[in-house]
Amino acid sequence: MVEGMKISSIVLFMLLCAATYVENASAHWVQPLSKIVIQKATVALDEKAYVRANPTLLGLKVQNRETVTVQFSSPNPSPDDWIGVFSPANFSAASCNASDPKVLPPLIRTAPIKFQYANFSSAYARTGNGKLRLLLINQRSDFSFALFTGGLSNPKLVAVSNTVAFVNPKAPVYPRIAQGKSWNEMAIKWTSGYGIDEAVPFVEWGLRGGVTTRSPAGTVSYTSRTVCGAPARTVGWRDPGYIHVCSLKELWPNLVYVYRLGHKLSNGTYVYSEFYSFKASPYPGQNSLQRVVIFGDMGKGELDGSNEYNNYQQGALNTTMQLMNDLENIDIVFHIGNIVYANGYLSQWDQFTAQVEPIASTVPYMTASGNHERDWPDTGSFYATLDSGGECGVPLHYTFYVPAENTAKRWYSTDYGMFKFCIADTEQDWREGSDQYKFIEQCFATADRSKQPWLIFLAHRVLGYSSGSFYALEGSFGEPMGRAGLQKLWQKYRVDIAIYGHVHNYERTCPIYENICTMQEKQHYKGALNGTIHVVAGGGGSSLAKFSTLQPNWSIFRDYDYGFVKLTAFNQTDMLFEYKRSSDGKVHDSFTISRGYQDILSCTIDSCPGIALAS
Repeated sequence: MVEGMKISSIVLFMLLCAATYVENASAHWVQPLSKIVIQKATVALDEKAYVRANPTLLGLKVQNRETVTVQFSSPNPSPDDWIGVFSPANFSAASCNASDPKVLPPLIRTAPIKFQYANFSSAYARTGNGKLRLLLINQRSDFSFALFTGGLSNPKLVAVSNTVAFVNPKAPVYPRIAQGKSWNEMAIKWTSGYGIDEAVPFVEWGLRGGVTTRSPAGTVSYTSRTVCGAPARTVGWRDPGYIHVCSLKELWPNLVYVYRLGHKLSNGTYVYSEFYSFKASPYPGQNSLQRVVIFGDMGKGELDGSNEYNNYQQGALNTTMQLMNDLENIDIVFHIGNIVYANGYLSQWDQFTAQVEPIASTVPYMTASGNHERDWPDTGSFYATLDSGGECGVPLHYTFYVPAENTAKRWYSTDYGMFKFCIADTEQDWREGSDQYKFIEQCFATADRSKQPWLIFLAHRVLGYSSGSFYALEGSFGEPMGRAGLQKLWQKYRVDIAIYGHVHNYERTCPIYENICTMQEKQHYKGALNGTIHVVAGGGGSSLAKFSTLQPNWSIFRDYDYGFVKLTAFNQTDMLFEYKRSSDGKVHDSFTISRGYQDILSCTIDSCPGIALAS
């Protein structure tokens, strides 16, 4: 009887865990645009209905974004009517070929770039007349607005607006800077509508207040055949334009540079962006104040409330705003996977780069690959899921620069003053014996701890420790097999902190090795840690994930909220760790590490070779 009760209890526990997992999974798996079954749309134009957009010419004051007023009317309003924003403006299926020759192509060939329910305008349900204010960004083409009835699952096109467009849809926009392959290099990527036959891209740059020079840029792009499956190849496809990259070299450490993006057109005229600025990185080992922000799984939000993104990724805008407001106190940002959650709707990559432009144009914005960027069956990803929506890593590869030897394998290292960062790509094989495992060990081994005492490991999936409910359900409290090979490297090379995303919450462990805390102190660590502190910082913005009801002994602090991590190195011996909530920017967890170089050299379990007996 007792044994039967135990079995029943175990089954009940597993069912509860499974229900929690399904709840968490469904919360962040559904991309809002995927709810629109656009391929089933029919045309039911009503001459008494209309949609009007104003102004028609955008970008006269601000080049890259503007709010449009959309007025609309329907003689038969219903609660599930909605307004879709389409770009290009002509969204008919005239040039859309069927993926299956036995099936006719859809009447509407592409999903909107955003949508909003018509009754978001309070008078619509009562009068049939409504008005929305929708924010548009420059995305290399014109726009139109369409009124649909029948809800998202059975859309019927009722009316289409006039066309609106930016003054220069092809303008260079949304610069993203990143650490180059050397500490004194900065790579700049941006997007435009200018191909190599139309214009020559370059960056005009120089020290603030000094003479500027021009450096040439390369131009790349990709097609629907480059991505791997639907919806990225079908209704989610949108031309990405042209992506340009330029490396600025031999930068003086810590000095401020100004730059602007430029294109010399074939007729001899020039097109420029506005001026931006950045501070060059410190010399490796430089003893100065250095501040690093780290988070995962942010995604994007919509300031105008469209797409219901605020229900999909509630914390994304708060996180973005907190970083923007504190940008003077941030030197470099690491976004460790699940960047956009476009999930195959490629227009959202432009939307995201516009969202983070104030940050990514000013401080290095370093990325790691996550499941929602990379995973797709039979494409070399370690996990054969459909999480990327057919992107299979292509938009990430083109949009954000990383200083990897082979950017198809997005593992890399980067030096920032007293920090050494080793960034893994958890969506490709990281097990012992793999190429990536060899890279990780080499990255740890080449850290000169006399100059760079702070050794940090970053990855998307939790290769260390997490009490997130779905990891608890698996019984591994972390990625299965993750710790098996890596923990001996963390211990051997005395990695200070390992930080992950993937689980949408915040959690910090004690300094730990093989599931055992190596110190009982929780806030002020002095001397050798004798283990590695593992942190989950996956609460950047996407729907939160619950913890297991059981909190393991090694879990010091858990927070079911949105937030990000900040590391501040004051000098070679003192570092501050802070976890800040995105809602208020206040510190809700922190600790300090104080130690000397001899503490790093000191031996602990499995960290030193045997001592010779010879004198």
